[in-house]
Amino acid sequence: MKPLQADGRGRRAAVSPKGETPLPLPVRFLAAWIGVWLGRYQQQLIEYQREEIQMLREKLGGRRLRFGDGDRRRLAVLGKKLGRRALGQVATVATPDTILRWYRELVAKKYDGSAKRRPGRPGTVAGVARLLMRMARENPSWGYTRLRGALKNLGHELGRNTIKRILQEQGIDPVPTRKRRYSWETIIRAHLGAISAADFFTVEVMGLFGLVRMYVFFVIDLANRKVAVAGICRQPDALWMDQMARNLLDAVDGFLRGKRYLLVDRDPLYTREFRAALARGGTEVVRLPARSPNLNAFAERFVLSIRSECLDRIIPLGEWHLRRAVSEYLKHYHQRYGTLTPS
Repeated sequence: MKPLQADGRGRRAAVSPKGETPLPLPVRFLAAWIGVWLGRYQQQLIEYQREEIQMLREKLGGRRLRFGDGDRRRLAVLGKKLGRRALGQVATVATPDTILRWYRELVAKKYDGSAKRRPGRPGTVAGVARLLMRMARENPSWGYTRLRGALKNLGHELGRNTIKRILQEQGIDPVPTRKRRYSWETIIRAHLGAISAADFFTVEVMGLFGLVRMYVFFVIDLANRKVAVAGICRQPDALWMDQMARNLLDAVDGFLRGKRYLLVDRDPLYTREFRAALARGGTEVVRLPARSPNLNAFAERFVLSIRSECLDRIIPLGEWHLRRAVSEYLKHYHQRYGTLTPS
């Protein structure tokens, strides 16, 4: 029950618990009328602006309005203050959901730290990954820990899980499976020390009575790419080839000592006597299919090298000059390119 307080005429009037006297009824009526009038006035302003915007859009031919980032930012800030319900009454250029979505994107962009974010863990260098795959393919019995130690010896630090991930991405199986599967590349590399290749190439030499065609017979060791010229002559025959076979199998300095196979093409210069002489010395002559120079690629590449770097730049003046040029080039070839370590 509200307490009573005497007024100036001795009458008691009700007061609020805080001791404040309520406004007289006429004043409260006036305040309510002003509030209704202001609300009606604001509603009329909103209706006028909406009608004006609708007319402008009709003047534009119904084309969709395009907003820049600044326009979206202003509408988003004001729309957030109004709220979804009020936006539903006043928004005309965009739906309330669109305006509020602009506001969420504005907030997300403010707190987006991706531009200042540092890169994560550095990736593996491509050269190290290639070295790892080569080690894994050439050494099927090496596991992840062994590969990690081999890379560490070369100055590359890789984690065991990183090695596992790289090998899995490249389709290289783990050791238990890899040990049972040998690729042809691995088998060939393991047997290169027992294989050599031979080939001929011709050179036009200036003689006393004009140009003379000379045949150069050479042998290359596939394991270390070392080349030896077995002989040079005008026209190889069976006796000459038989002598070349004896020289190559010489017990002291024969180039084919310890070699099991010699790769040759289908040239008839590799006579039956030549093949038989090598077979008696323990070296089997493997005749490659016809028109397959890629199967004797190392020998073919040497022919290209000696022609382009030496013989195409000079005109040999006799057999002696040719032998001197070939001998000097072999020194340069072995010095420049060196010899590879057998795998």
